[in-house]
Amino acid sequence: MKRVLIGLSFIICHLSFSVAQTLEECQQAAERNYPLIRQYGLIEQTTELTVANIQKGWLPQVSASAQATYQSDVTAWPDQMKTLMTGMGIDLKGLKKDQYRIGIDVQQTIFDGGTIKRNAEIARQQGEVQRAQNDITMYNVRKRVNEMYFALLLIDEQIQLNKDLQELLGQNEKKLASMMKNGTAAESDYQNVKAERLNVVQQATSLLAQRQALVRMLSAFCGIEVKAAAKPFLSAAVPQQQTGQRPELRAIDAQLRLADAQEKALDAALMPKLGVFAQGFYGYPGYNMFEDMLHHKWSLNGMIGARLTWNIGALYTRKNDRAKLNIQRSMFNVQRDAFLFNNNMEQIQQNENIERYRKLMADDEEIILLRSSIRKAAESKLSHGIIDVNDLLKEITNENAAKLQQRVHEIEMLKEIYDLKYTTNQ
Repeated sequence: MKRVLIGLSFIICHLSFSVAQTLEECQQAAERNYPLIRQYGLIEQTTELTVANIQKGWLPQVSASAQATYQSDVTAWPDQMKTLMTGMGIDLKGLKKDQYRIGIDVQQTIFDGGTIKRNAEIARQQGEVQRAQNDITMYNVRKRVNEMYFALLLIDEQIQLNKDLQELLGQNEKKLASMMKNGTAAESDYQNVKAERLNVVQQATSLLAQRQALVRMLSAFCGIEVKAAAKPFLSAAVPQQQTGQRPELRAIDAQLRLADAQEKALDAALMPKLGVFAQGFYGYPGYNMFEDMLHHKWSLNGMIGARLTWNIGALYTRKNDRAKLNIQRSMFNVQRDAFLFNNNMEQIQQNENIERYRKLMADDEEIILLRSSIRKAAESKLSHGIIDVNDLLKEITNENAAKLQQRVHEIEMLKEIYDLKYTTNQ
């Protein structure tokens, strides 16, 4: 038993001299340690590569091809001309039905109506949407830290109260031991107080185990060694006004900007496209058809030119595409309204809880003073034989419950304040 008490005292003394981590330090460390923090870099790289690929549409597009065909019929000389030329000793062979070509086609876009620019903008906005979605997950890290941090604070308060209760019971145990020697107290009274103290020691063991588990979880989550939690200052923690914007709202804004970029891409799809091209091939037949009808030889052939295209097929679906984008915008605005509504409800509830704890805390100190006075009076009465030990233990329990209630109210109020800061992103 002495080893347990010595170990408990050592741990509590060690906690008092450990450098406490503030809530903000734990939140910042957790954000740096959370695996999804690396996803920002991956999103940035993916976006840059996608935009780079889209912008390569301005580079010449080169394609190579090889072709071999066999036709059922080909261009031929008229029979009369063939008979005439044959009489003159000239053999008009005509084109062969098997034809071959190996060629290269080069196309260069000069004007695309803004299609490449709009597609690049869509890719950037898609990256913004992914980053905003990742922001939401990263923001939730703060709430998880808050839960563990304030649970640790509450455990520390319970451990301290447990230590105080052990000291108080130990004092009464010694007093009863002295009274028992003098014959003014029964042995059962002494044993009753000692049993109660041992129960409190068992509670301390359970509390320390809970604290160790919380410390390990919080340290692993934050990626730093958290030995003790620093209680935030109550006056400095109260949010004054809503100044921040939740990442959920920024994600909705990113979705709306993406819809705007997609609508501009619809306009670009209606614009004509202008480009130049060059074609060349080696094969048979070539562009000189008459030569190829006389001589079955492979030849080099080439062509350069400019091409203007205007695909009006986008007009067929333009109306429906724009309607779909407008529906998406309406859905995003509904999501915004729903989020703001729920967020406002949370703020109302949290403000009411803060005010409730303020009112409860206003009477906690007086209740503790009264319970302490009653307990001291009970100790005096026990010394004079007016009451028994059970009455004293009852008053000790009531006093400890009042102290615990005060600490719980304070920690719960701090937690509600920081939950409000989380709700308003402050």
